[in-house]
Amino acid sequence: METESEPYVRLATLRQLHTVMADMNTARSLADTLQTVADGVVTGLGFELACVNLVRPDGDLVVAALAGNSAAEALITGRVGSRASWDRRLNMGEAWGDLRFIPHTEGWVLDEDDVPQWYTDGPAPRFEDEWHPSDRLFAPMRTPGVSGGSCGELIGVLSVDRPRNGRRPGAWGREALQMYAFQAAIAISNARLRANMQRALVRLEREQQALRASEESFRQAFEYAPSGMAIAEMGGDQHGRILRTNDALCRLLGRPASAMRRYSFSDLVHPEDIGTLLRTSAEGGRAELRLGRRDGTYVWVHLRNSVVADAADGPRFLLTHVEDIEERKRRELQLAHRASHDALTGLPNSAELRSRLSSRLCQRPQSLPPGAVASLDAAYGHGQYPELPGGAQSAYEGNGHPAYDNNGHGFDFQSVSEAYDAFDHHVHTIAPEGETDDGTKGLAVLFCDLDGFKSINDRFGHNAGDAVLIEVARRLTHAVRDGDTVARLGGDEFVVLADGLGRADAQDLAVRLRNAIIPPIRVDGRAVRVGASFGIGWAHCGMTADEVLKSADERMYIEKRSRPKQHRRAG
Repeated sequence: METESEPYVRLATLRQLHTVMADMNTARSLADTLQTVADGVVTGLGFELACVNLVRPDGDLVVAALAGNSAAEALITGRVGSRASWDRRLNMGEAWGDLRFIPHTEGWVLDEDDVPQWYTDGPAPRFEDEWHPSDRLFAPMRTPGVSGGSCGELIGVLSVDRPRNGRRPGAWGREALQMYAFQAAIAISNARLRANMQRALVRLEREQQALRASEESFRQAFEYAPSGMAIAEMGGDQHGRILRTNDALCRLLGRPASAMRRYSFSDLVHPEDIGTLLRTSAEGGRAELRLGRRDGTYVWVHLRNSVVADAADGPRFLLTHVEDIEERKRRELQLAHRASHDALTGLPNSAELRSRLSSRLCQRPQSLPPGAVASLDAAYGHGQYPELPGGAQSAYEGNGHPAYDNNGHGFDFQSVSEAYDAFDHHVHTIAPEGETDDGTKGLAVLFCDLDGFKSINDRFGHNAGDAVLIEVARRLTHAVRDGDTVARLGGDEFVVLADGLGRADAQDLAVRLRNAIIPPIRVDGRAVRVGASFGIGWAHCGMTADEVLKSADERMYIEKRSRPKQHRRAG
């Protein structure tokens, strides 16, 4: 093409130009495309040197490919020029359509900037259109615009040098270079798109492989976990329904996996633990409760919840880890029982007795001075409330309307809580007044001391004494009602707590218990007898547990001294 005069162009030249453009679109990678673009300028457009400067993500331009001079290629390939310097170049010199030509008379100011460039030697031009070694010609490569023109985003710049005919390109040469740059921009954009797609496909494949590996890892961890695992639905009408269980959970509950899918955890939990289950949060919730086995028994388990999603915006599921803690719970219950029960008789010990007694008592005295609400208390059967210091009653009688709950207790007013700590939701314990049965029912405390026990210990040894205590504990337990407490205070002293008794009822109970104790007890082949002295005390709010026990103990000693010594034992 360089030897032809314009406008006449040989058909072979057009074929050659078509070939190099086709080669640009058949390159297999972005690097091959860039090198093909540079080579095409040299082979198809008649320039001895061509360089492709590619715009980087940060805006600067890097020398990505060079053709026509191996020394220049080694010198500047990979070097970077700033975007500001390139913008300066593309706004200097003469505009040849989309091309930019900077003659040597202007280009000398660019010799010291940061754009990578090469220098060629040669004589000064002898005529006007002859190419000077310091001339510069740039062909910007832009993405196609809306109307198909090359007015889009700058993706690179073609730098060309030394036309083979030694002359500046004419109209045909300029048009060919401009068209070539336009096609090169399309080819580079397509190559970038293919490269991005290939990277995306590789990344997607890796992510899918990682997902498959993760799913397989989760499946194996789920299926072969030594403790129970379950996946349940979350939200919707089927919230909580079990979708999948592992073998460990099926073995723990004695239920096949197909049967487990018919249940939710609320169907399997012990009725007393349903509240615990409902209070357990879905994300990170933990609970200890009992789950039902197929045989009707229950096993203690520790539940730990977490929420998992099928995909980024997919449905969420509840992953529940179920750990068998039956053995630990059994040990805990055994330890708690040992701490609160007598090792010999199995009865509640002194600490447990005081705990149960204290739970029924508060600091509110039984008898208080009548206040302004006494008439309402009498009408509704409520106990008296204390007048506040200084005669103030506003905490009870806002505008003449008392504020009580169903048990006659003041609601959470500050002055009330300061006077008596635990009014809310507490049923006050009261005691019969006087020595006659006035019909009042209260909490009777029967203090029992065995008569004649010491002589059995002394004569037959401690083993015999232990056997007597065990039998007395058994007889007392069988003689009281369900819900009454029989405790061993220590030594040969026992205490019975019986609620809802009047004075006559308590006396009858003491006689019944004494009659249960006095029959002979067989110990090592011999029959021994012990008697029992009972003191009846009454617990009411305003007393401490120790004060109640002391009162019953004193009454027991009064009753013991009131009987002749020979009558204290049955025989």
